[in-house]
Amino acid sequence: MAIVNSIFTWLMKKRIHQIELFMKYPYDVQEEWFHSLIDSAENTEWGKLYDYKTILSTQQFQERVPIQNYDTLKPYIERMLNGEQNILWPSDIKWFAKSSGTTSDRSKFIPVSQESLEECHFKGGKDMLSIYCNNRPDNQMFTGKGLVLGGSHQVNQLNEDCFYGDLSAVLIKNLPIWAEYYRTPDMSIALMDNYEVKMDRMAEATINENVTSISGVPTWTIVLAKKVLELTGKSNLLEVWPNLELYVHGAVNFAPYREQFKQLIPSSEMYYLETYNASEGFFGIQDQDNSEEMLLMLDYGIFYEFVPLENIGEENPKALLLGEVELHKNYAIVISTNGGLWRYMIGDTIQFTSLAPYRIKITGRTKHFINAFGEEVIIDNAEQALTRACQATGAEIKDYTACPIYFKGENAGGHEWIIEFCKQPDDFDKFVDVLDNTLREVNSDYDAKRFKDMALARPTVHRAACNTFYNWLKAKDKLGGQHKVPRLANERKYVDDILAMMKSG
Repeated sequence: MAIVNSIFTWLMKKRIHQIELFMKYPYDVQEEWFHSLIDSAENTEWGKLYDYKTILSTQQFQERVPIQNYDTLKPYIERMLNGEQNILWPSDIKWFAKSSGTTSDRSKFIPVSQESLEECHFKGGKDMLSIYCNNRPDNQMFTGKGLVLGGSHQVNQLNEDCFYGDLSAVLIKNLPIWAEYYRTPDMSIALMDNYEVKMDRMAEATINENVTSISGVPTWTIVLAKKVLELTGKSNLLEVWPNLELYVHGAVNFAPYREQFKQLIPSSEMYYLETYNASEGFFGIQDQDNSEEMLLMLDYGIFYEFVPLENIGEENPKALLLGEVELHKNYAIVISTNGGLWRYMIGDTIQFTSLAPYRIKITGRTKHFINAFGEEVIIDNAEQALTRACQATGAEIKDYTACPIYFKGENAGGHEWIIEFCKQPDDFDKFVDVLDNTLREVNSDYDAKRFKDMALARPTVHRAACNTFYNWLKAKDKLGGQHKVPRLANERKYVDDILAMMKSG
């Protein structure tokens, strides 16, 4: 196994030179992909509609093609779901990634072409390993297996030629045979859609494997870890899997979970690697082990544009190219891809933390913020404040959500939080004060509204019982990796729903 591990590590590190190339020449690489995408799609129905044959520049493209969202592309995607081809992309689309995002009650079906599978999603997976092998040349990851949590939708057949499942299911079904050999549990368990049964089966199937890496959303990884410890009677995961060395995570901010993972995996050598992989594409990988920023991956068949957060509500907002962005400003990502998404706003907001090379951090969702009083609190603000409040009071958070409290009579407005703790703060009032004061420190609009409690009062914080959010998701039939608790909302729907459940329970 040691020889196999050395060969794999060598193969993975070969890709580093290509990554360094797009880091050095980002505009050339993006320009090249832009022309490749336009040329590829010129004879599709969409390409003819916008006369892609005569588009010679990114400026023409931006002037001619409006910014899209799922609702505007939906009529085209529905025809593709019925088996029509050459609509948005020239190659046959047989796979669709079913995505429900964080709060949407309606499912989205994102087309996954063979090109986006190979040149984007699988390439991202390989690059993640390349970066890890480059940063940890003495790794032993390939001497064991990778535990992959996967999603919650089985692969379903739409018609003779079309299939759908959540992204992880689509990827698992299309993996090469050698990759299947290195992952655990087997496909029959990985693709189960009953998440409660699945967690039990996964724990049973993996406790006797030599697991060297784990990939999954932090929330569900913790649920699985607890099942494994319960089954084995061990006190931490290293007692079950002594060769565990890598945890790959994404989808939610890792900061609130870091302390729990240190307890589950008590080793200073454990490597944590964040990826930014969505149904629409693979966008970023944490390429430095001493920084949580992610390298924006520029050669995956995706052409990027960025809309400043303040322009999002406009009819057809001006989008900036990579060379026009600034550091530490919030942008919504707009992508054109080799899966047939054109000028598609994916709903995430990011900030650039470096411009040479281009590194990013995810700051939230275009729909997930609180701005009932002009305070513009985004998820990044909330998670900085929660992390600091936990550090100050020894608390650990499992899940949370927040929303506005609207003006009532003479009373000021405010923010209402529901927080489920794994470990309660040693001083709850101090926790609320640090949360509040940190929000004031990181967000000047929030601070202005909090001045003398004139527009915003001190936050109202409810402590939720253990498994409140799990039970809420279960009641909504939304258990699983694709479904996430809405962190911030500009309306009261989710908080009121959960409070009602807490009272009745």
